Amino acid sequence: MNKRVVDPVAEQPDYWSEACSYLMKKDRVLRRLIPRRADDVLRPKPDPFATMARSILGQQVSVAAAQRIWERFAALAGEITPQGVLRLKVDDMRGAGLSARKVEYLVDLALHFDGGQLHVDAWPSMDDEATAQELMAIRGIGRWTAEMLLIFHLAGPMCCRWMTWGWHAASASIIFRVKP
Repeated sequence: MNKRVVDPVAEQPDYWSEACSYLMKKDRVLRRLIPRRADDVLRPKPDPFATMARSILGQQVSVAAAQRIWERFAALAGEITPQGVLRLKVDDMRGAGLSARKVEYLVDLALHFDGGQLHVDAWPSMDDEATAQELMAIRGIGRWTAEMLLIFHLAGPMCCRWMTWGWHAASASIIFRVKP
């Protein structure tokens, strides 16, 4: 069981310093890279609904496209809450750049939050797998998206059971630009 204390205003997760020390001891490239990026820490995103909504909108599109769609959607919604999403018209969301499928996913997400089907307050003390399973019951939320919430909302340490090709490619591009 991975219990964690989440403090959205904390400067860094409670495990951060220990994790950085460990990585610097184990890897000669990270030993040089981590001190250069000492101000970059994982800060939890405080709103789980908005975090998940943004994750859904960003699926299978470029970062730039995801940002444009998010900006149009946020302007349309005004408030990014389950109730705010449920008040929107499908045609208006489609006009903001959301596909029909993403509209379905956002509405299902909003219904799960609004209907109390999620144990958001218990997530910090729940096992990572139990939290992921709860999230994967929502249309459009698969393992990868659920694990991103564990990292970016709950500031969990390495919770992913597997890593994507994108993660490997990004890591390699960072690591091999730094001279050991």
